[in-house]
Amino acid sequence: MNTHYVVADVGGTNIRLASIDEKTGELSQIKKYLCAEFPTIADVVKEYFSELDGLVKQLCIAIACPVDDDLVEMTNHTWTFSQQALKKALGLDKLYVINDYTAISLAVPFLADDEKVQIGGGEVKDKKPIGICGPGTGLGVGHLININDKWISLDGEGGHTSFAPTGERSRQVLNVLAEKMGHVSAERLLSGQGIENIYQALCHIAQQPVKFNAAADITRAGLAQECQQAQLTLEVFCEGLGGFAGNLALNLACEGGVYIAGGIVPRFIDYVKSSSFRGAFESKGRFSAYNAGIATYVVLHPDSGLFGAGVYLRQELKVI
Repeated sequence: MNTHYVVADVGGTNIRLASIDEKTGELSQIKKYLCAEFPTIADVVKEYFSELDGLVKQLCIAIACPVDDDLVEMTNHTWTFSQQALKKALGLDKLYVINDYTAISLAVPFLADDEKVQIGGGEVKDKKPIGICGPGTGLGVGHLININDKWISLDGEGGHTSFAPTGERSRQVLNVLAEKMGHVSAERLLSGQGIENIYQALCHIAQQPVKFNAAADITRAGLAQECQQAQLTLEVFCEGLGGFAGNLALNLACEGGVYIAGGIVPRFIDYVKSSSFRGAFESKGRFSAYNAGIATYVVLHPDSGLFGAGVYLRQELKVI
């Protein structure tokens, strides 16, 4: 009978599961379910298991909430579960529950060349620290270090550090948002809602009416050059992201590269390549030359959360 190693990527809306080849890391039998259609996480995992030909003895779940205690309570959904009780209910030998950004981070060192695209210059030094940030619903941030040939994800809340403007326009945007919010974190600009915040602030500064409400519409109008404030929004976003990524590089001497994950940036990579992103990344005063030697990439892997959960599982199996 076949033995499957299964990984899951759990968000507030969807849960995605896959069987992973423990030797190659290849994902197969990927399926997506709506969380709202299942009373508990055990119910949906059992349904997925029932569709596999064979037994599942090890499962790694990457989930969008804190996982430090046995009790896991989702932030953006109603599911709550005990890790020990879930392991027993599913009949597993091993259950690993990790933060979703830990999984995304762990995917990075194992990406194929066609699963990432380099922005600007710089080189990657083998097994040196890596920085990751991912604008999406929020701003995920992480670092990776290699210890005894094993990659370790360093968790943190870097997206909530104070936003540091890199140009006059972003300073003006920061001032407008500070009047409204008080503390302005990087996430307030470098996320889906951040694009909306930037656009609204720029409209306020220019005393222009707000034409668009959704980040997708603002991005489309900016790329199509249909709206000056939408165009400026993309400029401020890319410049701010470059400055933030450059700070990540300095925080932990990330000579292994800095990677941009998340669902936003891959939608307009050509624009990012020609934007002020890389210039802002390198513009670090006395350390500009240092950052110029560090490579920056955009992650293109469509299932980086699942793939990274597989990396975690395979490291625990000592396959990699």
